[in-house]
Order: sequence, then C-alpha cells, then structure tokens
Amino acid sequence: MLVPAWLGGSWRQFSETPQYLLVAVAFHLASAIALFIIFAPRWIAILRSVFTWNRDSSGFRIFWLLVLGTLPVALIGYLFNGFFQKNFEKPLSAAIFLTVNGIILLGAEQLTSRRSLHTFPADENLAIAERVSPGQAFIIGIGQSTALFAGISRFGVTVSFGMLRGLTRSIAADFAFLLSFPVILGASVVKLPKLGHGSLTGSYGALGFGALVAFIATFFSVKVLVRWFAHNSLRPFALYCLAVGAISIVKFGLLN
Repeated sequence: MLVPAWLGGSWRQFSETPQYLLVAVAFHLASAIALFIIFAPRWIAILRSVFTWNRDSSGFRIFWLLVLGTLPVALIGYLFNGFFQKNFEKPLSAAIFLTVNGIILLGAEQLTSRRSLHTFPADENLAIAERVSPGQAFIIGIGQSTALFAGISRFGVTVSFGMLRGLTRSIAADFAFLLSFPVILGASVVKLPKLGHGSLTGSYGALGFGALVAFIATFFSVKVLVRWFAHNSLRPFALYCLAVGAISIVKFGLLN
C-alpha cells in the first residue's frame, strides 16, 4: 500500500485497479509455495500424523494448534474483508498502522526481554507441541488478525503476541512461520479464480516473472529470518517500522 503511494504516478493509479489485486494474489501464492518448500519436511510430518491419525505425535498436536491459530483470521477476514478494504487500505491509514506495528514489536521485546534469549531447540516441532497451548494458539491467531489492517506486519505481530503469551522469541517465531503458510495460501486460493479475469491479456509473462521474483525473495528472506530470530530480536524491524511510518504520516497526512 505505501510503496505504490510513495512511487506515485501510473504505479499508484495501477494499485487502485482490480488488476493490482490479482497481481498481489499471484505474488502471495508464490510466497506460500516458497514457505511450504522451506518447511516441507516438517509439513510432511505434520500431515502424515493427521492422515495416519497418530494422536500421540507432535505433528498431530501442531496441526490442531495451527487450525486454532488460523480460525480467527479466517473468520474475521471472511466476514469483514470488505470493511477493511474500504476503510483502511489508504496510504495514511497504512502509515499509522505501520507505526503502531513498530510500537507493538518494541513493546513485546521490552516486556519479554528476559525470556526471549533462548535459541531454537533441536526439534522445533516437539518444542511447539510441548510449549504452545490451545489457548495460546487461539490468542496468537487473534493477534495475527490485526494484520488485516494495512501496515501491520503479519509475521511481526504474530511473533509479538506469542512472546506476550509466554513463549520465547524463538518458539514464537517458529510457530509464526508455520502459521503464515495456511493463512497466505487460504487468502490466495479464495481469490485465485479471479486471476483469470480482468484485462491482463498479454501480461501473463510479466505476471509469471513477478511471481517468480516473489518466490525467490520469500525463500531467501525466510531462510535468513529463521537464523536471525535464533539469536536476535525484533528491535531493528520495529525501528524501521517506526521511522517509515512516521515519515509516511507526515507525507500523506500533514503534507497531503
């Protein structure tokens, strides 16, 4: 939302067309595929435990924790998606919520700094199964729903809510990575039929190239973030959100 607004010109006009939504959906679908590939061994273990109904496995428990974490955003998004798009997908609103996002991340770090220093455990699935309760998963899902406001980082706010519910940063980040896949995939699949509509004739090559770039960017950025959150905090990202959000508020609010 903010990038097209900052670029202005024809790009900003394009961002207000139905075709922009279709492009965004294609990019999200590419990102979802990248997320699955990165965590493929773990997803295979989770799905295998469900198909074999292995109720004693960590994968079986994680599956239902992910269902609980996905329910809030799925329900709220389905019921109020039009409301969010109509009222909050504006540059100034995105700038305000980006600033709020930075405050949330800094607050989570400050309030949980003593217990957030643990590194990733050897068995991530087992750690999630043992340390994330159904209640925590559902509340984290509610926190993830705030990303329906343009400007709120889905991953950042999910990690923050996990930390505020008593998880270490590493476990909260790991759970957030897994939780992001069904949400991004679901949002893409729901709107996937629309990709065949609209005036994108002759532009499918560009769309495919953009999706490939989104796939590569997601793949390598998540790889880096997995390592980053094993030993580092959310503070650099929080400061970036605060800085860009504040500058954008000035541009699209005070100077507009």
